[in-house]
Amino acid sequence: MIHVPSHALPRCLLAIALAAPTLALAQATDAARALAADAVIVDTHIDAPGILVETWADLGVSAPDREFDYPRARTGGLDVAFMSIYTSPREDDAGSAWQSANAQIDAVEALAARHPDRFAIVTSPRDVEQLRQGGRVLLPLGMENGAPIGDDLAQVAFFHARGVRYITLAHSANNRISDSSYTIEKKWDGLSPFGREVVAEMNRLGMMVDVSHLSDAAVAQAVALSRVPVIASHSALRHFTPGFERNLSDELALAIAAKGGVVQIPFGIAFVTPAAAAKTQAYFRASDAFNRANAGRVAAGQPPADRAAFEKDWEAANPPLQAPITDVLDQIDYAVKLLGVEHVGIGSDFDGVSGELPDGLRTVADYPNLIAGLQARGHSDDDIRAILGGNLLRAWALVEAGAASR
Repeated sequence: MIHVPSHALPRCLLAIALAAPTLALAQATDAARALAADAVIVDTHIDAPGILVETWADLGVSAPDREFDYPRARTGGLDVAFMSIYTSPREDDAGSAWQSANAQIDAVEALAARHPDRFAIVTSPRDVEQLRQGGRVLLPLGMENGAPIGDDLAQVAFFHARGVRYITLAHSANNRISDSSYTIEKKWDGLSPFGREVVAEMNRLGMMVDVSHLSDAAVAQAVALSRVPVIASHSALRHFTPGFERNLSDELALAIAAKGGVVQIPFGIAFVTPAAAAKTQAYFRASDAFNRANAGRVAAGQPPADRAAFEKDWEAANPPLQAPITDVLDQIDYAVKLLGVEHVGIGSDFDGVSGELPDGLRTVADYPNLIAGLQARGHSDDDIRAILGGNLLRAWALVEAGAASR
């Protein structure tokens, strides 16, 4: 099965990936569990909404086929779970991204309404402490891919009113806003003219600009244009995966930090493990070649080739990989040394990577394993608290303050 970030594979493959044999699990200590329970854990990227719409489950109770549900979130100490409102390039092309985004927001609102004692929508960092009382898991919204905006700047305010608090400007293809890190041929050499307006409008409204998935040029331009900190909601560091544009170069990560932003390290092995990152790059090259060939067939009046057959053949030739939790710990260690601890956080990508996660970080119950690993490597509890959520809440507050100051 090809591992690609955020929804490039059918969801039916998730159970297969979760059933794959694993390496020996990392074990949380009592000290790690205690810190997980006491700290404010903020995960900036959980892909539950898309699955809720595709295959419903009540995430307020145990949902064994998912990586996020309420019981395991509380076991892991998760307090603030950014729900990823993801739309694909195919939905963008079909003109259905706006509808898809709204349906996913509706699904999150319905989940919170069904279990008001377990979940609450949160739209400001000022409200986190109050709303999380009683053991609630808070559900802010992040939009992964700016496709639902279309070419209408007013849609930024529309989605802000619906609760969206960050927008990942592009995903796995160039769109109207920005070039993608995954595309071989770039369209805009960074941000489009419209994309520059989107960044300014997000600053005005107090929405975090998210540069994960963007091309190098687009990341640099977004950081330079923004008047307030930007975030990378789920981006690892290219130091470990040379040539993989999806991950941040040291230079770009330092630019984000210099602006006061935060790099949120993901758990998906396609980001943190070199062999898996190479497989992801190969997938997108093969996919790009398939799309080009298909465009030629259609132009010549021939029927398009079968995309499902392409995916099946790829999966057969590229079985799932496995990786240890140390791959994530190495990323965090390096980020702390490069950027300073105040600019590092976590954005797992749970429910968005078809189950291809490292040993010991399989679900939202597993944050104590990460904490134990950080403690064993000598990180202080205060620094771990900052990584787990304090840094992101600070950056979010600065973005809000920047809007208020206008």
